[in-house]
Amino acid sequence: MRKIAFLILILISITLTSCGIYSFTGASISSDIKTFQVNYFQNNAPLIEPGLERDFKIALEELVLNQTKLDLVKSNGDIVYEGEIVEYRISPTTATSDNTAAQNRLTIGVKVHFYNKNEPDTEFDQRFSFFYDYPGSAQLVGSIKTAAHEEIFERITQDIINQSLANW
Repeated sequence: MRKIAFLILILISITLTSCGIYSFTGASISSDIKTFQVNYFQNNAPLIEPGLERDFKIALEELVLNQTKLDLVKSNGDIVYEGEIVEYRISPTTATSDNTAAQNRLTIGVKVHFYNKNEPDTEFDQRFSFFYDYPGSAQLVGSIKTAAHEEIFERITQDIINQSLANW
């Protein structure tokens, strides 16, 4: 019985180590990639929300740190994320009978440039966006704005990680 358990343990260890560094979140990273950096994301959206670029950068850094074993560096990272915020738009999605918005939608779009110094064929320039719907009677301030930004950032940053590290 002990021999069988030992063999199973050996097989599991070989399987997990043979695939490079693997995270159970789906991020598969080559073993020669140790560091990452997230450069400033310029806010070039037609509607500027102060601090949005800082909050997005932090959200992306935290997600990579939480889902991988990569170390965050300020320069010379093995992989680099940079780009710009290209959309910050509030639009009505449904109307009431008296021509007012029953529901509004905040949409944020980010263009990302991903660089991989060890595997240049995985690099990309891609746009990611997501939205948050909220009642038309509410203003996009305070807790509604915070919840909207958090949900949108969570979705966009996860999509970026999936595109850059998961190798679907």
